[in-house]
Amino acid sequence: MAKYGTPFYRQVPLFRLLMPFIGGILLQWYVGFALPTIVCAAAVGVLIFFVINFTSLPRRYKWRWLQGMSIMALLFLLGCYVTFQNNLRNNSSWVGHNYTDSSVVLATISEPLVTKAKSYKALVQVTAVRDSNRWIPVKGNILLYFKKDSLVKPALQYGWQIIFSKPLQPIVNPGNPGSFNYQRYSAFHNIHFQSFLKATEYRVVGINGGTAFNRWLFTLRAAVLGIIRTNIADPKQQGVAEALLIGYRDDLDKNLVQAYSNTGVVHIIAISGLHLGMIYGTLILLFGLVKKRPGIQWIKFVVVLSVLWLFSLLAGAAPSILRSAIMFTFLLVGEMMRRKVSIYNTLAASAFTILCVNPFALWDVGFQLSYAAVLSIVLFMKPINNWFYLQNKLLSGVWNLTSVTLSAQVLTIPIVCYHFHQFPNLFLLTNFVVVPLSSLILYCELALVIVGSLYPPLALLIGKITGGLLWCMNTFIEKVNALPFSVWEGIQISVLQTVVMFGAIIGFSWWLMLNKKAGVYMGLAFTLLFVGLRSADFYKTTHREQMIVYNIPQYTAIDFIHGRSYQFAGDSSLFTNDFLQNFHLKPGRVLKRLQPNPINHLALATPFYFFNTKKVLVVNRPFKFTQTTKTPVDVIILAKNARVHIYQLANSFNCPVFVMDGSNSVWKMNQWKKECDSLHLRHYSTQESGAFVMDL
Repeated sequence: MAKYGTPFYRQVPLFRLLMPFIGGILLQWYVGFALPTIVCAAAVGVLIFFVINFTSLPRRYKWRWLQGMSIMALLFLLGCYVTFQNNLRNNSSWVGHNYTDSSVVLATISEPLVTKAKSYKALVQVTAVRDSNRWIPVKGNILLYFKKDSLVKPALQYGWQIIFSKPLQPIVNPGNPGSFNYQRYSAFHNIHFQSFLKATEYRVVGINGGTAFNRWLFTLRAAVLGIIRTNIADPKQQGVAEALLIGYRDDLDKNLVQAYSNTGVVHIIAISGLHLGMIYGTLILLFGLVKKRPGIQWIKFVVVLSVLWLFSLLAGAAPSILRSAIMFTFLLVGEMMRRKVSIYNTLAASAFTILCVNPFALWDVGFQLSYAAVLSIVLFMKPINNWFYLQNKLLSGVWNLTSVTLSAQVLTIPIVCYHFHQFPNLFLLTNFVVVPLSSLILYCELALVIVGSLYPPLALLIGKITGGLLWCMNTFIEKVNALPFSVWEGIQISVLQTVVMFGAIIGFSWWLMLNKKAGVYMGLAFTLLFVGLRSADFYKTTHREQMIVYNIPQYTAIDFIHGRSYQFAGDSSLFTNDFLQNFHLKPGRVLKRLQPNPINHLALATPFYFFNTKKVLVVNRPFKFTQTTKTPVDVIILAKNARVHIYQLANSFNCPVFVMDGSNSVWKMNQWKKECDSLHLRHYSTQESGAFVMDL
């Protein structure tokens, strides 16, 4: 692709410069260079650049490639540097470097409390720890959970300062196969510790922390939520309304969110560029009705920019909406300077800006999907739209919406399959209905907020209309989700397979859009490689035989695996809890490509499970010890705080390992661990080490 003889890649310099910057971020996180190494390497790069720049013109031309390499290297090192600086664990004042279990913690509430089932959750910023009779200034965020009956005192609010001495617990992963890496997710937000506090375990020492702007922003958000909750009665519609308008997701129904995800429209309830684009378009339309007068362009620039950024901050400043806000900012600046802005350079510049502020946004699924979707639309919408030429304006509008939806899927399919392990088969139908309907709902919500603050009686009518539209949208999604073919589940692809999928897409697109025969060979080569990698994965599972003891708080869950079949043993109540199944069990089964099928050579003779030549004993109730000789077993699983002692089991069974699952309380688990240590017996706790996986 060239324009006036200029290769396409030369028309998007910012896009080319973004690549080494991203490479630096990735390598710094996974490898980790020391700061002196980064600085010294950068100094060498700067030296090379300036030495070549001050040589004679012929030599400068001869060595221009080395100068270009030095620029790329400096951008790579810049990525390393911002990643190093944004990782608080590299800072000597990080709370983890200065805290001990005997420390007193001084912290400031960073955001309004969130109501959970049994507690109130708060993100707090630690400002100091007291140890050895002195206060040490520190940095870092922690999560605090306050027992619900502990807030008999005035509810804690943003900016309030508290002190407590209860030990902080490190944030750990559940450790189940394929489970969400919550520890890494928290680390990307510089959160590494958490604690659960009762009323007697903390004390309020100040109420003037935080900033005035954040306090005003949270007050504004609370006012908007109050108007929505007052005028939209149904909790399910209310939760979607809050998420749709300002990105508040704490009141969303979990099953409804899953339905939106299964049908390919979860972006509707995740604040994105669609919402900001509607607001931007509305403001531009309103200013278009105003007569052009001197200074009106500056007023338009200031007003539009202020509203866009205020909405972005009110919606939580997620990477997807920041991308849109920055892009619209560049667009407005370019308009004021009367410059034509390249969409590719604008995309690259917005990504560069976000990653400079927060390099860990690179791992955010919303960030990845947002940029993939926009780039996909820019690249493929026009070619897809040109498939049909329709003179009828209504049909043409329908086809335009369809082409946008289809084009957005091209580059997002590999990301969706990798992260969500499913593909919404009916995404075209749901987007065709939900996108225009959600746009209408958003306008109704904006009117509701404005009218609700000026004339509440009229707001009730608008609230009923909005609630009715939300009911229609939610009902439609739930009906589509109930169809047996609405979603293709159980897709498991690795990072390498995801990259190969992108290679195939790029190859075939190169062929179809630019008529390059080499694109066919490239696409076919990547397709064959993808098929080969998938076939190898399936072959590995053919003769696999394993047992997995999952880590699920208060539950016992065991999977016996033969090839691609599994048979469940554990609490039957898990079958009625979709959230626990989806969060703890389903990821591992998808990772291992498992299907529920009876296993012929698995036998149960309570409390024993016999799998081939292996014998598993599950102790989840008081046990009668009648053996006169030791019975050999391969593993003993301790569950449900069973009233047994390890020495009793050791006297009756010859067992190499004792496994304590998540259904046990901490005190019981510690008691068993002490008994095992005293008897020199190997033990394993799923609560501490994650799921127990044993080859059988």
